[in-house]
Amino acid sequence: MAKDKSGYIIAAAFIGPGTVTTASLAGANFGFHLVWALIFSVFATIVLQDMAARLGVATGQGLAGAMKDMAYKPWLKNLFVVLIVSAIGIGNAAYESGNLTGAAIGLDAFIDIGIGPWAAILGAIAIVLLWSGSYQWIETVLVYLVFIMAGVFLITLLVAKPDLSAMFNQLISPKLDTDAITTVLALIGTTIVPYNLFLHASLVAKSSKGLDKQQAVLACRSQSARAISMGGLITLIVMATAMMAFFNQAATIDASNMGEQLKPVLGDKAQWFFALGLFSAGLTSAITAPLAAAYAVTGALGLSDDMKSRSFKAVWMVIILVGVSVAALGFKPLPAILFAQATNALLLPVIAIFLLVVMNKSQALGQFKNSWKSNIAGVVVVGTVVGLGCYKLVNVFL
Repeated sequence: MAKDKSGYIIAAAFIGPGTVTTASLAGANFGFHLVWALIFSVFATIVLQDMAARLGVATGQGLAGAMKDMAYKPWLKNLFVVLIVSAIGIGNAAYESGNLTGAAIGLDAFIDIGIGPWAAILGAIAIVLLWSGSYQWIETVLVYLVFIMAGVFLITLLVAKPDLSAMFNQLISPKLDTDAITTVLALIGTTIVPYNLFLHASLVAKSSKGLDKQQAVLACRSQSARAISMGGLITLIVMATAMMAFFNQAATIDASNMGEQLKPVLGDKAQWFFALGLFSAGLTSAITAPLAAAYAVTGALGLSDDMKSRSFKAVWMVIILVGVSVAALGFKPLPAILFAQATNALLLPVIAIFLLVVMNKSQALGQFKNSWKSNIAGVVVVGTVVGLGCYKLVNVFL
């Protein structure tokens, strides 16, 4: 993976079926009242991914390895290992089930054999691609499909002549209550994906070897900001089209009619095109999620991160199999995908706090340690996510 693609790989990783589904639900149910959560998510993703990229360039290793090396006491090192393995394992298993469910929904629109069988077939495809190591070209094709879909959403939005005044009024009237909190956490979880921090650091560490570190950091920072902002714009466009089709309308959004938001341009073919986009987004993320888990777990355990090593293969294999199993259990598709995103948001503070500590304490970082500005931004991000997570838990138990 070349250095000049890492930022776009990260953006493609979070533009999965969770993004399409969550953004559609947010727009359909809340209009633009939750755009504040998306704006925060894009800002937070840029801040955290910049830290991960600097870490990879400066140390030449991934986030998991850096965390473990920073722990001088054995008990702390063991704690890091347990938390990294459990957090990324649980998070990616949930995320993988959402990826496979979303892709299965897309395929089931073409050939109706059920979500479970399609999830199993997709899991097998992901296994074959990762086992061969030739997933890169497949990923590139699917990323293009996702961006083509984004273009159609944009054209649809323009043709539908959106009520810009209503959008602006909702934008400046942010909403956060018991009805909206799960969707807010899902928007955050689908954008600030914890596993992307591990994936980015590992990709950059490998691709920047032998390069000038200062130039590599500047290039990664610029590219990541562009790619992540583009991903945020795609999410916003999906929210807007769903808002125009469903918000304050008699119809309610579900898995069967989500593609209705594309009808102004595509007519009766809208559902099929939407299904194709959902499939391509799902398979892309279904490949990157287990890949990132493999980097994180092998780094934490001190095992080989070579894609052809047995330990590396074993980790992503477990993630895929768990994802297939959960997807095949028959959960309702949209709640399953939404739950996967919310789970990621609740796990995010654990990983983000560790990243902040590493970026301030690691001796290997040198000039690439966090500045006071980066620390303030990081604290704001972590504090906000922790606050939202606590708000969610309080409403669950009280």
